Amino acid sequence: MDFEAARARLIKELSTEIKDRRVLDAMSRLPRELFVPPESRRLAYEDRPLPIGWEQTISQPFIIAFMTEALELTGSEKVLEVGTGSGYQTAILAELSQKVITVERLPALAEKAKKALDRLGYKNIEMHIARATLGWEGGAPYDAILVTAGAPNVPDDLLSQLAAGGRMVIPVGPRYIQELLKITKRRGRTTVQNLGGCHFVSLIGRDAWEE
Repeated sequence: MDFEAARARLIKELSTEIKDRRVLDAMSRLPRELFVPPESRRLAYEDRPLPIGWEQTISQPFIIAFMTEALELTGSEKVLEVGTGSGYQTAILAELSQKVITVERLPALAEKAKKALDRLGYKNIEMHIARATLGWEGGAPYDAILVTAGAPNVPDDLLSQLAAGGRMVIPVGPRYIQELLKITKRRGRTTVQNLGGCHFVSLIGRDAWEE
């Protein structure tokens, strides 16, 4: 299969709705096929989520691009990613920011993601296995936080780790359907923008869902 041609077609399709050229350029450089199981590689550039094992998925390329665009990254940020998953979203964040701290609760999935990221040579990614507290307090505050799993409410643990002027994008709602929220912190107060409906696996941890 010609992955480069398939990737180019996907980027062209995404560009009708995604306007941040830096996001599109980052995705055009990344081999998504490295982040999906071998049996799914022929589908790597379809605009759809794919299973990656352990009852987890790699998100639809459009939603990845949409969430990343909403963070408004300029390249100087320290970013927290909650839910490493396949590592594909992690790689995009690493392309667009100064440093990424990413947290995954499933050690086997984290190990697989790390192998893919190491293969691509990233030096600005710090990966951790999740603890009881959501996020990674040791690296806070963060200029941007991206949560790749659905929470019942906006977790206070994550809000406390968001820097002044920072942006957090997070799916919030019931387990099977959520609203994608963009939260901006200014002068100690937060504003919330609803970006539309979505569906993610459940965010597990204190201040979220029980396993």
